[in-house]
Amino acid sequence: MNKQKFGKWALRRLKWSTDDGKLEDKKCILLGVPHTSIWDFVISWLYASSIGITANIMIKKEFFFWPLGGLLKSLGAIPVDRTHGAVTARSVIERLKNSDTMYLAIAPEGTRKKTRRWKTGFHTIARECNVPIYLGYFDWKNKRVGKGVRFIPTNDSKEDLQKIMAHYAWMEMDGLHKDCFDAGDIKKSLNN
Repeated sequence: MNKQKFGKWALRRLKWSTDDGKLEDKKCILLGVPHTSIWDFVISWLYASSIGITANIMIKKEFFFWPLGGLLKSLGAIPVDRTHGAVTARSVIERLKNSDTMYLAIAPEGTRKKTRRWKTGFHTIARECNVPIYLGYFDWKNKRVGKGVRFIPTNDSKEDLQKIMAHYAWMEMDGLHKDCFDAGDIKKSLNN
């Protein structure tokens, strides 16, 4: 069984449904919201496989020891040094610019814990590389996963982030750990 068939089969067995949409672009940022559990990686990997792509994710370099490092790289992981944020961003930007095809998956919350502040690095990378952002999701309440809508970033990262957060708040999803993601909290933070 190839990877794409396996991804579709596994999602069906786990009773997850997908938006079944193909990506229009050969390079993009794929957001993953809400990110509340390491299991989000499993669902998103199965989804990416089911649509025939490998989504690259950034993982701290400390996880790339033998034998885990080889497995992570085969799954699309990119080792990053989180102590030097600007250097990390620049290396990811260069990698995306120099790739013919790359789907960079990012959780904008930047943590699995509850947070109202989302990181904007994904926006910077998308703008620098002139690629769209897909507002991907994994909704544990309804067991739905998908690439979401296509969003073209502007030069106003603050306004764009507000629009993106409002989109996710409107979806009213649950993460695996419901106490770590609350659409109501996002709505409140948008009004501040």
